Order: sequence, then C-alpha cells, then structure tokens
Amino acid sequence: MGTPKPRILPWLVSQLDGGHLEGVAWLDHSRTRFRIPWKHGLRQDTQQEDFGIFQAWAEASGAYTPGKDKPDLPTWKRNFRSALNRKEGLRLAEDRSKDPRDPHKIYEFVNSGAGDLPELGTSPDTDGRCSTSDIQEDILETLSDMALGPISSEGPLCPAMVPEYAPQLLLSPNSDVPAPCPNLEPPENPLKRLLVPEEEWEFEVTAFYRGRQVFQQTVFCPHGLRLVGSEAGDRTLMGHPVLLPDPGMLLTDRGVAGYVSRVLSSLGGGLALSRAGQQLCARRLGHCHTYWAVGEELLPDSGHGPDGEVPKDKEGGVFDLGPFVTDLIAFIEGSGRSPRYTLWFCLGESWPQDQPWTKKLVMVKVVPTCLRALLEMARAGGASSLENTVDLHISNSHPLSLTPDQYKVYLQDLVQDMDF
Repeated sequence: MGTPKPRILPWLVSQLDGGHLEGVAWLDHSRTRFRIPWKHGLRQDTQQEDFGIFQAWAEASGAYTPGKDKPDLPTWKRNFRSALNRKEGLRLAEDRSKDPRDPHKIYEFVNSGAGDLPELGTSPDTDGRCSTSDIQEDILETLSDMALGPISSEGPLCPAMVPEYAPQLLLSPNSDVPAPCPNLEPPENPLKRLLVPEEEWEFEVTAFYRGRQVFQQTVFCPHGLRLVGSEAGDRTLMGHPVLLPDPGMLLTDRGVAGYVSRVLSSLGGGLALSRAGQQLCARRLGHCHTYWAVGEELLPDSGHGPDGEVPKDKEGGVFDLGPFVTDLIAFIEGSGRSPRYTLWFCLGESWPQDQPWTKKLVMVKVVPTCLRALLEMARAGGASSLENTVDLHISNSHPLSLTPDQYKVYLQDLVQDMDF
C-alpha cells in the first residue's frame, strides 16, 4: 500500500506553521490570511528558492519524485494553483504577482481561520472552473522553465509570520544605507509591436482565377489594404489599393474572362482588410458578396463551409492574434497542431464547399508575413527544441535575430499583454 495523497489545505497549513519555505507565511495572528511567493520565470532575479512551495507540493502529492522524474516547474505551479482554486472556503484575496520587488499572492480563509476548519483533511474537492486569468497564467507558465534546472527543496528558513507590507531594501556591502533597487523589469519585447495598431504589417496577397495564380504582391499597409478591380476606385477611402489584374490579358477562355471581369467590376470601393489591435477585420465596399475562411497556406480547406461572409459597409473580425499565439505555444509544446494564419477569400460566388476550389472564378489569399515567420521559427527545431537562430521580420524594419530562449520569453510575454 502506497502513502495516500495528502489534502492540500492541511498540508499547506503545516507548511505555514513550520515556516520552512521561503516567502510562505501567515500574515495575521488569527491564521486567516497567508502569502505565497509567485515570481515568474521571466524575471532576471529569479532564484530556485522562489519556487520551493510548488515543488514541495508536487513531491507531497506524488506528482514528482526527485532523481526519477524530470523537473517541470510550469506543471507544478499550475497544479498547485488549481488545487487551491478547487477548495471551498478559500479565496484569492490579492494578486501581487506582478509586483516588481516582491511578487506574491495573498489567500484567505473566508469563514474561519485555519484552526477552525471543519474536517480539514477529508473535505472533497469541488469542480470549480478556471477563470480567464487562470487560463492566461497557464499559457504564461507553459514556457517559463527556461534553464531553471532542478529546484532544491532546501531553502533558507523564514519566520513563521512576516508583516504583510514588509519593506524590500537592498543593502550595499559595509553600508547601512539602502542601495538603489535595480530595474527588475525584463527588456522591451520586440514582439509587442504585433499589438500596436500603428505598426505596419506586411501582407502577401495572391490572386487566382479559376485556380490559376495570376497575381502576387507583398505590401506594407499601415492603414490596411483594399482589393480593387479598377484603378478608378475611390482613393479617398482608407487602405492601400491592391489592383487585381485584367483577366482579358491572362485567360484564354473568353467566357471565363468575361465572368471574372463582372466579379471585379462589382468590387466597387473594394474588399477592405484592416487591423484593430490584435484583430484583423474585413468589410466589402461594393456589391460583390465575399466569403472567407482561415485555412492552410497552400490551399483553402474546402471540406467544410466558410468561416463567415464579409459584411457590407461595416467591419467584421476575420482573424485574432490571441488564439493564434495560444495555438502556437501548444504546437511548440507538442500538444496541438500547427496554427493557421492564412486568409482565403472567395469573391462573387459561394464558398467552394465539397468541391475543387480551382473551379471558382476569383480566389484571393492574404498572408500576414509576420505570423508566417513566427510559425517558421517554431518549426526551426521541429517545434520542440528550437535550436537555430532565426531572423524574424515583423514589420517594415530591420529583421530581428532571436535565439530560441529569447523567442520563448518574448512569446510568453506577448501573451501576457493580450486581452483574451
């Protein structure tokens, strides 16, 4: 018979009473509020002792055996947080995990102190749902074990109780005067430019007439782009006009060329594509009905219907950077498929569902090249080891040469700034 798994609350109370884990301490004499250090692996001042509570619970719960299992800090941290969230009578009182000097979280027992908890060791877990912040934290912690190495369970002793607002002072050698606190914030994340609406995105636009590629152009569009069928379009409209070629000069079938010309002439002001933060939005400014889907870069997915129809004279979302980065992290970790980022538009006809897309008169593919670069970087080491340095071209600027570790840090930091 193995040792039964302990309940987290009585186990945690014993750790708080013992005061043997760095930063884990009661905040009041009634043993109602307590603090847990919650430092992110992205910080430059991270030490192994900052994560002792998570490893200790992993060992106590049987999820980790030193010398046998591979250390997995993100999983330890996620499991610990989830175990606390499932407990009735306990709530997260304050989240100070982003405090630059002393990141931590404060929990409290809602109805009573630790000494008055009834049946503390036998109460069943509840089936609580994860909050949005919990989901974001899961994503952030997925890639935070960057070279931390094995974490020692032996850390310096701390008092059984510390002041809730204890000052954090750094003393210089041989001096009683506090030294200036160094800047603990990480360096500026170059990937955050993906979230700035004013930053130019580069788009690769490819057009097909009856399956034949007739046009490809890469454009920088600070105010978006518009697919137009004639140069006489309204130039007062926002967006860089991208003129689709005359089918009469490219197609030998006069009948097909005539139908394509009718589609292009009905574009009017054009099919507009623009950015709004981390969203890409589309709208049609003419009479040409247009259906869209996010598919593979080499061909649209005609096995199912379109993701939607582009609305007329108002913007409709067609792509969200947030889910893409979430899927990219899952892909790197080997738990998901390669995320899609290619927009396909079918102009003037219904979506090619369950039929060859090459039979459609006008199909247009739009690729944000920065998203292609993000995925190629993840694939550089088989989406698992990321061994090579890759030049990442985000916008109309100099390419960024990022190491694998830099890429992981910047990617998880990018997710932190997103609004899911």
